[in-house]
Amino acid sequence: MKSMRISNIVRNIVRYFFCAVIVVIIAVPLYISIMGGFKHLGQLRAFPMSIPAPFLVDQYLDLLMGSKGSFWNQLLNSLILGIGTVTVVLVVGTLAAYALARIRFKLNGVLYKFFQLGLLFPLTVASLPLYLQLRTFGLLDSHIGVILPQAAFQLAMMIMLLRGFIKAIPIELAEAAAIDGYGHFNFLFKIVLPISTPILTTVGVLTLVASWNNFFTPLLVLNSPGSYPLPLGVMDFMGEHAADWNMILAFLTLAMIPAVILYVVGQKYIVAGLTSGAIKG
Repeated sequence: MKSMRISNIVRNIVRYFFCAVIVVIIAVPLYISIMGGFKHLGQLRAFPMSIPAPFLVDQYLDLLMGSKGSFWNQLLNSLILGIGTVTVVLVVGTLAAYALARIRFKLNGVLYKFFQLGLLFPLTVASLPLYLQLRTFGLLDSHIGVILPQAAFQLAMMIMLLRGFIKAIPIELAEAAAIDGYGHFNFLFKIVLPISTPILTTVGVLTLVASWNNFFTPLLVLNSPGSYPLPLGVMDFMGEHAADWNMILAFLTLAMIPAVILYVVGQKYIVAGLTSGAIKG
């Protein structure tokens, strides 16, 4: 009995130690970013970990008032790219996941494995063929040219989540709907989607945050500064030989706020979606 108690204590100590390490890894960069935006450049370089003395709000005001950079325009562009990507992923992913989960056909398993291969295919490997394909279709320097590749590279994971959730819906419910004369489309839109709010919210939030943080695809596709989203906005404060790091940190702090709010608001749905069959099957 005593040995079991000691074992539990040691296990809890190890668990809390690793949790503390993870918290430090996450919290220290956040602290430096937030506090760095309140410092002048000299203080930031000399004392990056210290509390600002005094607190300077000039960087944040310059960004919000538009006197430096194009924060609000880039915020709008990020929203356009994020909402567009989420829309494509939800529409295409839901239809594909339903077909893979509920419709029996010869290539069902092959197609599902094909989508799973997308998890092993990094975007950087496809950068050159992707660029050439977008140029062929005239989609360079356009938002749609960013939305479609972002959605394509998010679909593999999201189809897995959606398929698992739809597959976990009792078969008796589908049989009862068939008796009432419901085909696949009626069953999907009138029964499956109304009870799929948790997983749809999960997919939407994960896709939106991935789009919000995506730097490489907009950099590859967009040429006009007026079309840049927030991840490319830091280039406004980087020169050839120097960078305004206090402005960059203030910019990054403001750019993080919408994503944090989104996670806080959607946290309940994300947990519900991932624990109610979303990763099953």
